Amino acid sequence: MPTWSEILGELGGTATENQLPDFDRVRRKYLHALHLHTGRQTILYTSGWLQKEDAPAARTSIYEEDIHALMEVTYGMSGHELDLILHSPGGSVEAAESIVSYLRSRFSHIRVIIPHLAMSAATMIACAADEVVMGKHSFLGPTDPQFLLSTPLGIRSVPAQAILDQFEKAKRECTDPAKLSAWLPMLTQYGPDLLERSEMALKLSKTLVKQWLKAYMFGSADGAEAQAESVSNWLTSHQNFNSHGRHLPRAELIEKGMRIVQLEEDQALQDKSLSVFHATNHTFAGTPAVKIVENHQGKAFIKRFVNPKQ
Repeated sequence: MPTWSEILGELGGTATENQLPDFDRVRRKYLHALHLHTGRQTILYTSGWLQKEDAPAARTSIYEEDIHALMEVTYGMSGHELDLILHSPGGSVEAAESIVSYLRSRFSHIRVIIPHLAMSAATMIACAADEVVMGKHSFLGPTDPQFLLSTPLGIRSVPAQAILDQFEKAKRECTDPAKLSAWLPMLTQYGPDLLERSEMALKLSKTLVKQWLKAYMFGSADGAEAQAESVSNWLTSHQNFNSHGRHLPRAELIEKGMRIVQLEEDQALQDKSLSVFHATNHTFAGTPAVKIVENHQGKAFIKRFVNPKQ
């Protein structure tokens, strides 16, 4: 397997005078090599949020437009088995639901390969796979829904469960008039429907994860429904993790009963998957690309962002 630095050297060899390296050609070479190894339809669905911290979330996260990207790259595919290489910070639960619905209508068997991180709504997509391939360096994340709230300290991402828990705590403590004045500034941040939306968001996240796990990953197992419910409750519980950004390693996921394949069991698969990932990261670092959805045939939908302040 070429290392990160070796692929960088390979890219340097493709550069000509006054031109960038041929990032697309090198990345697509490794993506096609992965397809030849597995014999499966192969799609790269990855975000450059780690390299482009200044890019708007709508460019780097799971977003409604991504369904059009997937329609573009799946057009003309004839196989019914898909390898989805997934690296994403998450995003819209509703967009993730649309993506799962579309991909499951196109492919009878989906294997999700996690080269590094699939967080939040990306974890939800992974839960709709028949199996998930992870290395020692790979992680999923909690699926507890978040809300962006405007506060005196600026825009903050707040867990839906934390909103509900804080309101319950306020109800208990506000029976003491001495504590009421301390709670009032916080309670004014609650809009008329925030509690209802928080409850509905939690319910939707739990329902989708449970539904997908039962239908695909646990479908043939005894007690599939109970197992799916247990995992969905665990993933969506803010109290379990205390942070939406917690990294969940494969050993913990296997312990919960998820169908996780260890990437190191197939050395060729590991080498080729990580080569795709390294080449993709170089693309993000060296070009304005912030999201790449691409198939093994070279058909791609690439989202770009250039910071006007730079």
